[in-house]
Amino acid sequence: MQLPINTFKQALQNKQAQIGLWLGLSDSYATEICAGAGFDWLLVDGEHAPNDLRSILQQLQTIAGYPASHPIARVPMGHGHVGEMLIKQYLDLGVTTLLVPMVDTPEQAEALVRAVRYPQNDGAGGIRGMAGARASRFGRYPAYAHEANAQICLLVQAETQTALDNLDAIARVEGVDGVFIGPADLSASLGHVNNPTHPAVQAAIADAMARINKAGKAAGILTTDEALAKHYLALGALFVAVGLDTHLLARHTSALAARFKATPQPSHPGGEIKTY
Repeated sequence: MQLPINTFKQALQNKQAQIGLWLGLSDSYATEICAGAGFDWLLVDGEHAPNDLRSILQQLQTIAGYPASHPIARVPMGHGHVGEMLIKQYLDLGVTTLLVPMVDTPEQAEALVRAVRYPQNDGAGGIRGMAGARASRFGRYPAYAHEANAQICLLVQAETQTALDNLDAIARVEGVDGVFIGPADLSASLGHVNNPTHPAVQAAIADAMARINKAGKAAGILTTDEALAKHYLALGALFVAVGLDTHLLARHTSALAARFKATPQPSHPGGEIKTY
């Protein structure tokens, strides 16, 4: 029985744009609502959301019921022994596509490639630990340890001036499937805190996407601005998150409350208000 194909990785290789949604509510019920919406991918955030291994596992299991949406998980960090341990645990949960923040150098990217790969006789130099007894779904695939490397998709985040300086070398690293531009942290690094739409930041993003595309890798980004998302797609971005569950909930609940709070509501003495 062969390991299932990573359809998200395959789509990036085929230059098919993938539209995603960021999940930060850390709740499997909310995740199921989002999974039914029809996005190509859903990002379970372990860096800036209150997720732990168990909550990530629950959300992976939830998304599995909606095969049209591919789950991606972001680790809180990927560097050093702690980062390698977290990557190993995320992969053992069943994550097949991983997003790693704050990758500034090709050396860091190369270390991440080793961390997501099992040792093989192919010179790849993987260091991922072998789980002794995998009771999860992937433990039922007898050739998992031989087939997993080809199906793992590694996405690295470039979100500092240092990363931009080293972007060509990072994008050339074999085993890196895509480079995600982190617009918020990048704007801060470029001196425009919390202003990712500043012309200088936008120029840097456009240049970065062109360089990533030139290297033959997939470029990705997150924005809640619909026009900007379409602009990034026109620039050749292949995986674009167009919203966040937390942002959607905050925006729409605030708007709903404001519409009713702004206008005095009629009273209904002695009467029952029916809603259908």
